[in-house]
Amino acid sequence: MGHGGIALVERAVDISRSTISRGIREMALAPLERARIRRVGGGRKRLADKDRTLRRDLEALVEPTASGDPESPLRWTSKSVRTLAVQLQSMGHPVSHRMVAELLHEAGYSLQGNRKTLEGSSHPDRDAQFRYINRQVRRFQRLRQPVISVDAKKKELVGDFKNAGKEWRKGEPEPVRVHDFVIKQKGKAIPYGVYDLTRNAGWISVGIDHDTASFAVRAIRRWWQRMGRAAYPKAKELLITADSGGSNGARVRLWKWELQRIADKIGITISVCHFPPGTSKWNKIEQRLFSYISKNWRGKPLVNLAVIVSLIASNRTTGGLRVRGELDKGRYPKGYKISDAQMARINLHCHRFHGDWNYTVRPEKRKISKSVIS
Repeated sequence: MGHGGIALVERAVDISRSTISRGIREMALAPLERARIRRVGGGRKRLADKDRTLRRDLEALVEPTASGDPESPLRWTSKSVRTLAVQLQSMGHPVSHRMVAELLHEAGYSLQGNRKTLEGSSHPDRDAQFRYINRQVRRFQRLRQPVISVDAKKKELVGDFKNAGKEWRKGEPEPVRVHDFVIKQKGKAIPYGVYDLTRNAGWISVGIDHDTASFAVRAIRRWWQRMGRAAYPKAKELLITADSGGSNGARVRLWKWELQRIADKIGITISVCHFPPGTSKWNKIEQRLFSYISKNWRGKPLVNLAVIVSLIASNRTTGGLRVRGELDKGRYPKGYKISDAQMARINLHCHRFHGDWNYTVRPEKRKISKSVIS
């Protein structure tokens, strides 16, 4: 650049001629990379580069092992960047919360929440059971026999209580109670669901007493009377997939006793495949039915049982899900025991693979053709 050009730049940016000339010489000796606007080392040094103990002290505060140390100042404190910045300042580091965030990212930290992944010890036949369930479901569907997934949803307090989530509305938020104590006159709602895997349709019985095996099987019977029988008029067998615990648990005697009773009444064979312990989240009803019910009533206080049943029955999805619901006012006392003599009367046939998880209950008063279960 000639003297005329330097003079032009001097007038335009108001920088001395000597500074511009020095910059031209430096550019000629060491050209900058495309992504840089100044040479390496230019500008003020970062606090983290001048303060040699800053990174070490920050690591000590957020290190998981330090959080359990009784002497750790942040043992019972949320580790937000502002909290960490205040703690570092008390240790003599003039750092801002923005600098703390930058240093955490550089060290490989990220904002994380809890994730439900721990399922306890894994059964050695877990994957084999998943494959077995899948084969049975496909076989029943191929033969056009009903396949349902069943489970009890979380109990819900009935009344003007806060319900998680938000919804669009004008004006002020709907007032709800400060505390979540059961209203004795209203009690709790116990939704028990039946999901038809083939037709993408659901049934919910809303109980008001106890979540027992009698209540669970009663819900299955109501599904059959209201939805299943019309959808499968030629059904000879029914396949139920369920988790291994709760009212429909694999070891619950009352569950099997009640299945025998319903098999006798509706005259079809009932087969059950349980998911291995600790894998209930894989049950189809969780993702395909219960999740949509929770979304539909988010932010809405469940003030009475009628509202709960209405919100359940109004579920519609773009995938074609249809749900029906009904209030079950029946009483299902806990503690009912099934004796060995009663168990011996159950027409129970365990499958060759894990008979404790997979079994068939056949009607006693009717001769049944060969089962589709191998």
